[in-house]
Amino acid sequence: MSSSTTAPGSSALTEAGPLSLCEREPHVPADRLVAEMVPPPRFDSVRFSTYIPDPNQPSQSEAVTVLEGFAAGLGGAHASGAGRRGFLGFGRARAPKTPAGPRGVYLDGGYGVGKTHLLASLWHATPAEPSRKAFGTFVELTNLVGALGFQQTVRTLSDHRLLCIDEFELDDPGDTVLVSTLLGKLVEAGVALAATSNTLPGKLGEGRFAAADFLREIQGLSAHFRTLRIDGEDYRHRGLPEAPAPFTDEQVTRAAYATEGASLDDFPRLLEHLAKVHPSRYGALTDGLGAVCLTDVRPVPDQSTALRLVVLADRLYDREVPVLASGLPFDRLFSEEMLNGGYRKKYFRAISRLTALARDAKGLVAP
Repeated sequence: MSSSTTAPGSSALTEAGPLSLCEREPHVPADRLVAEMVPPPRFDSVRFSTYIPDPNQPSQSEAVTVLEGFAAGLGGAHASGAGRRGFLGFGRARAPKTPAGPRGVYLDGGYGVGKTHLLASLWHATPAEPSRKAFGTFVELTNLVGALGFQQTVRTLSDHRLLCIDEFELDDPGDTVLVSTLLGKLVEAGVALAATSNTLPGKLGEGRFAAADFLREIQGLSAHFRTLRIDGEDYRHRGLPEAPAPFTDEQVTRAAYATEGASLDDFPRLLEHLAKVHPSRYGALTDGLGAVCLTDVRPVPDQSTALRLVVLADRLYDREVPVLASGLPFDRLFSEEMLNGGYRKKYFRAISRLTALARDAKGLVAP
C-alpha cells in the first residue's frame, strides 16, 4: 500500500492529526466476511511466474510444478458432479460417494519461504470465478463459522472449486474438532483444499494442548492433504541490511502527524485494545491506514497477548502497511520461553514480518 507523506523534516503537519487503532472497534458483517475471502492486497498480483525459487532449494521449484498441475486439474466439472478428477488432476475417475485419497495439498515449511505467495498463485491460477474459490486465514475461517453457523458455512462453501487456508494452526481442541468436521463435509461435497502452515498436518496442535487426546481428529485432517515440503531461508532477509533500530518517541510522533493516513498509538495501550477486538476483525481494524506508528514498544506480557499481536502483524503485512516504532526492536518482543514453546514458529514469523515492515517505514523519518 502506498502512502502520501509530507517530506521528511518538513514542519507541515496534517491538520486532523494521526488516527488511532485504539479508537477503532470494527464490526464486520457476515456477507463481508464471505466477499473478502480473496488473497489480500500484498498477494493480489502474485502468480507462479513471479515466484523466484532458490536454486539451492529444489523443493521450491518442485512445489511450483505440482501446484500448477493441481490448478489445471481443477478446470473440469465440479468434483461433486459427473467428472471428478483424480488428485492433482492427473486423469479422470468416476465420482465416488466418498472421496478416495487426498483432495488437497498442504504446503509445509519455515517462515519466509514463499508459502503464501504459492497459495495465492494457486487461487489465481484455478480456472473458476472468484465467487467459486475462497482464500482466507485459519482464524478467518473459524470466525466465518461463528458468524454464519456451521451448516450455513458448509452450504456457502460447498459449491466452491477450491478453499485455500493460510496459516493453518490448531490452537485449541475446539478448533480441531470444528475444522476437522468442516473440511470433511467440504471434501465430501467435492471442494479441493490447499493450506499453508509451519507445522506438518500430523503435528498440528503439538506442544499447545493435549494433542494425543484429539489424535483421531488430527489424523482425519491430515488425510485430506498431500504434503509438499518447501525448504529454504526467509526470503524477506536475503541479502538485506539489518533491521533498522527503533526511533525516538519524538521522531515517531512527528512522522505520524506528517504521514497521511497514519495511526499513532502507545504500544502497551494497543495491546490492551487488541483484547477487545476479535482477531478476525484485525484486517478491518487496519482499513485505510498509510502507516502504523507505535511508541514505547516493549516485550509482550503473556502468551494470549502475543498471539493476538501475531495476527495483527500478519494483517499489516498482508496489507503492506509500514510500521514505525520507538522502544525495543521487534526481535525482543517475545520472551525466550515463548520462542522455545509450541507457538515459536508463529512468533518468528511475526518478527520476520514486522522487521520487513519496519524497513518499509524508514523513509517516513527525516535523516
